[in-house]
Amino acid sequence: MGFEFLDHTAEIGVRAWGKDLAEAFAQAARGMFAVMYETDSVGETLTRQLEVSAPDPEALLVEWLNALLYLATVEHAVFGRFEVAIEPPKDGAEWRLRATVYGEPVDPARHSFGLEVKAATYHRVRVRSLDGRAEVEVILDV
Repeated sequence: MGFEFLDHTAEIGVRAWGKDLAEAFAQAARGMFAVMYETDSVGETLTRQLEVSAPDPEALLVEWLNALLYLATVEHAVFGRFEVAIEPPKDGAEWRLRATVYGEPVDPARHSFGLEVKAATYHRVRVRSLDGRAEVEVILDV
């Protein structure tokens, strides 16, 4: 379980992994917020529910991260823990992600600012299973 940054001109890539798709998506969210803030000390005074859907896992990853960016912007919040559940499509429906996210209002004294992430992009997005784990890659527009 974890994440790492990938080099990319004028953008930053995040590769995240976990034991399954839900854990990899949660780690991708952690990675995205780590680009923006020092996240080691993020509290959990805010709890929010999110639900997104998309036609495929790659689009679901991009929609998930962009929904988090929107929520963080509207709430002026930083999130540090993500409980994610992913449902594959049934009977022609879309992939669905439901999550509970935990964080707190941004406090400049506690959360040093890194790079501003404008959006998660579809450029080079990848979702795959490798050696009994899930791995995702996404490029963030900064």
